[in-house]
Amino acid sequence: MLTIENLYVSINGTPLLEGINLSIGDGETVILFGPNGSGKTTLLYTIMGIGGYEVTEGRILFNDEDITHIPAYERSRKGIGMSMQRPPSIHGLKTRGLVEMCAGKRTVDVEALAKKVNLESFLDRDINLGFSGGEIKRSEILQLMAQRPKLLLFDEPESGVDVENMALVGNMARELLEGPSEPDAQHTLHDLMHERKTSGLIITHTGHILDYITADRGHVLYSGHLCCADNPKRILDHLKKYGYKECIRCLS
Repeated sequence: MLTIENLYVSINGTPLLEGINLSIGDGETVILFGPNGSGKTTLLYTIMGIGGYEVTEGRILFNDEDITHIPAYERSRKGIGMSMQRPPSIHGLKTRGLVEMCAGKRTVDVEALAKKVNLESFLDRDINLGFSGGEIKRSEILQLMAQRPKLLLFDEPESGVDVENMALVGNMARELLEGPSEPDAQHTLHDLMHERKTSGLIITHTGHILDYITADRGHVLYSGHLCCADNPKRILDHLKKYGYKECIRCLS
């Protein structure tokens, strides 16, 4: 679904990513670890086409189509969706309106979707204005539920979320990636099989999201370089024990 080939990215002439090669197949979920400032968010923003980052070399393919230089809204229409770590507040735009826009031409039951993430009372409030960290994450999930993208990009879904909200966010992230455990009135068996082809790229520092989703592979991004690949829980255990110091040895 996603192929990144020899990607170099800069901003204002400063190199941020160097020689990134990454592939994510249909229905595959990949976890991305790395210390602050290593380029993880830069990679997600570059895939999404936002943030003013300049691709100086390499390309990004989505379903075999080169999307390296197309605008973010076209990438969204093609089936890429993103949950930001710190999305902005938007004065004058109600949550309901944004959810309806995310659905595009499809008809969605906004009230029913909002109920799944306990946001019914937020639908007529301005986007993220006065929302807590957990409420912002649930709002991001709600927008993705309406969009139903083929590729999900999550930038630290645990950030600013308490234990109770983490369970809700984690479970809904799993449903977005894997589909509901059983078909219901809104999910036919055909829908269920289709949803399980959804792919994901998830940034995490704590690894809490791994309590809720099944990830196929983990990578470490360090100082702008992708420097290893392994079982994500094995990587997390290693990082908890040794930190990122071995990444320096691998890169050198």
